[in-house]
Amino acid sequence: MLAEWFPHERTWMAWPGPNPTFDNAAGLAEAREAWAAVARAVRAYEPVTMVVGPGQSEGARALLGADVELVERELDDAWMRDIGPTFVTDGAGQLAAVDWTFNGWGAQEWARWEHDAKIGAYVADLAGVETHSSRLVNEGGAIHVDGEGTVLLTETVQLGPERNPDWSREEVEAEIHARLGTTKAIWLPRGLTGDYGEFGTRGHVDIVAAFARPGVVVAHVQPDPAHPDHELCKGIVAQLRAETDAKGRPLEVVEVPAPTVLKDEDGEWVDYSYINHYLCNGGVVLCGFDDPRDEEAAEIFRGLFPDRTVTLVDARTIFAGGGGIHCITQQQPKV
Repeated sequence: MLAEWFPHERTWMAWPGPNPTFDNAAGLAEAREAWAAVARAVRAYEPVTMVVGPGQSEGARALLGADVELVERELDDAWMRDIGPTFVTDGAGQLAAVDWTFNGWGAQEWARWEHDAKIGAYVADLAGVETHSSRLVNEGGAIHVDGEGTVLLTETVQLGPERNPDWSREEVEAEIHARLGTTKAIWLPRGLTGDYGEFGTRGHVDIVAAFARPGVVVAHVQPDPAHPDHELCKGIVAQLRAETDAKGRPLEVVEVPAPTVLKDEDGEWVDYSYINHYLCNGGVVLCGFDDPRDEEAAEIFRGLFPDRTVTLVDARTIFAGGGGIHCITQQQPKV
């Protein structure tokens, strides 16, 4: 699996439709506006293809504009990072796709996945690449690679009883390495507190830590001791600083402070995170929260990616549904 900063052929996304994640007309309308804002931001840098539920293309076109490609297919939800394929390459210019087993983020009560479980193979077919199916229950938001052999994972996802109850750590690692071409897995103990709520993923790594380049990781930190992620993040940062990557390099960890908001309007702890960004050709699409720390985070990412333009897009509606900008995008690398 190539790292996200390698050139892309395009970005794949999925259009929000009526489902439990967006449980009323106002919620669905807001979600569609938020997804469209991300799609337009990405489209400034590379082509975007949006998978849209049958009969929803006209409404999607009105919000997305003329230059986002639409394809219709039955959908259950709208998180392309998790339901789409993971594109991989043989290193000689041949692209393929890994189609993980998807079960609604651990067969959650509210989730439906009859159609979403087929989207990985469908997108791979549209991309014209061979599909390799995996029995491992996994999602794209639960892995992050450096393109040089290292993968970040979290114990509560791939090793959680809701996903792979009969798999050992060794078996999970073997399957991950076989599919991604990685050789070293760094296991974080868990994800952010808010990610274990009703619409959470039970610990996806892509709101906790991500590679910015080989040997360099951006990590979420919660400066406020009142938030339960404060101590968790301190421990994760310490762990990452003690790790080496697949090539034996000590990891450099760049801390990215969380937004100042601690709870949502329902009084639940938020997992707002700038780590859930998306790298596209020449750009960084960064989660914004109308927060005093938005610009601080943007400056950190400008320093990490001086040759890319950083674009902030309001991600609060997306986070209310259980994810962020990285969660609704999936890159197809150019090989």
